[in-house]
Amino acid sequence: MNESLDRCDHRFDAGAVITTKPRTSAVRYRDVVAEPRFRAVFGARSLATAADTLRTVALSIAIFAATDSMLLSAVTYGVSFVPQLLGGSLLGSVTDRARPRRLIAVGYGVECLLALLLATGWTPPWLSLVLVAAIAFATPVFIGLTGRVIADVLPAESYVVGRSLSLLTSSLAQLLGVVGGGGAVALLGAEGALLVAAGLHATACLWVRFGLPDLPAAQPSRPQRPGTVRATWSANRLLLGNRGIRTLILAQWLPTAAATGAEGLVIPYAATRWSAGTASLLLACIPMGMLVGTVLVGRIASPSQRPRLVVPLLLLVGLPLVTFWLPLPFPVLAVMATLTGIGLAYSLCVQARFRDLVPVPNRGQAFSLLATGLMTAQGISPAIFGLLGDHIGANVAIAVTGLVATAYAAWQGPRLVRVLRGAASEEERKA
Repeated sequence: MNESLDRCDHRFDAGAVITTKPRTSAVRYRDVVAEPRFRAVFGARSLATAADTLRTVALSIAIFAATDSMLLSAVTYGVSFVPQLLGGSLLGSVTDRARPRRLIAVGYGVECLLALLLATGWTPPWLSLVLVAAIAFATPVFIGLTGRVIADVLPAESYVVGRSLSLLTSSLAQLLGVVGGGGAVALLGAEGALLVAAGLHATACLWVRFGLPDLPAAQPSRPQRPGTVRATWSANRLLLGNRGIRTLILAQWLPTAAATGAEGLVIPYAATRWSAGTASLLLACIPMGMLVGTVLVGRIASPSQRPRLVVPLLLLVGLPLVTFWLPLPFPVLAVMATLTGIGLAYSLCVQARFRDLVPVPNRGQAFSLLATGLMTAQGISPAIFGLLGDHIGANVAIAVTGLVATAYAAWQGPRLVRVLRGAASEEERKA
């Protein structure tokens, strides 16, 4: 199976990725933004991320106001995880069969209509949650298509810088969505905030529709090709059956899930030791560290340095979290949380190699699979470690998340470095 994957990679890779003349200087953020196709999908995705966050905050507040149920309000934040898992498992092949502009624009358009409908207040809470879950079912397709376009139009080092900029902007968009969500609800009410989210989604839709050329599908239409679900499962088996690709996928899932589990425990931990306001400050340290790490790894580290950085960065994800076991003062723990955020930039060391190993005709599905597993892991891990925290205490549970990430770095780090350097043995390439 993996031999056919390798053959497919060589057969389609030639000429499939747009190339440019070799650069004599480092690629800058403004260089990748100058590429209009990247600018269209990157800008639209950033707006959609802010809109999604704003919609979630506003809908959670609206549902709590209507039902006085903390459970339903909390469910609003996690209602999309299971549908995304199902959607990525069943519809992933669509990302390589569709023309990106049309489907991405339709996706943002549907998100806009959903926000408009929620803003009317006509839908009862249960129906609002069902509609959000239904949209989430197709989300892996839009994310996979966006990842495919970025991988196709940005060559070599430009791809890493483009991914760095995407992660940086996505983190900022989420922060602005959370902060702006509370402000928008206070100023405009939940319905008004949902209208703002609808406007952001509409802008994203128009940006893709008129800013992105009508790029072809990665897999040309062929008679008698397998159905969508069958093709999705077949390609997923092919991708996960390749040890190099599987190593890179798990590397992006597992440590991030451990860090997300720690994030879910920060507020109860800090609130019990200090105050709710202090908890918010401590929680903000991890995304702030991510912003710093993304710039350092994406803009300063050279391609040859990144394989050597991946294990130290993975250790930086886990080891600072272990210190939460001790009753250290707030400034020290704030530094530890920031270091964990910096360590999460390890993913930038992985993504270029992942893009290169995946066969071009399956790129969209590979990015869809990656996003599906990542969102699922991030949705499940806070529940697992939260349950653990109820029994052993939040500080010990946070330390356990650090031990999990550290153990992964020690266990898989050497193999990950070999895959990143392209020096894996033939045995490692086989299933």
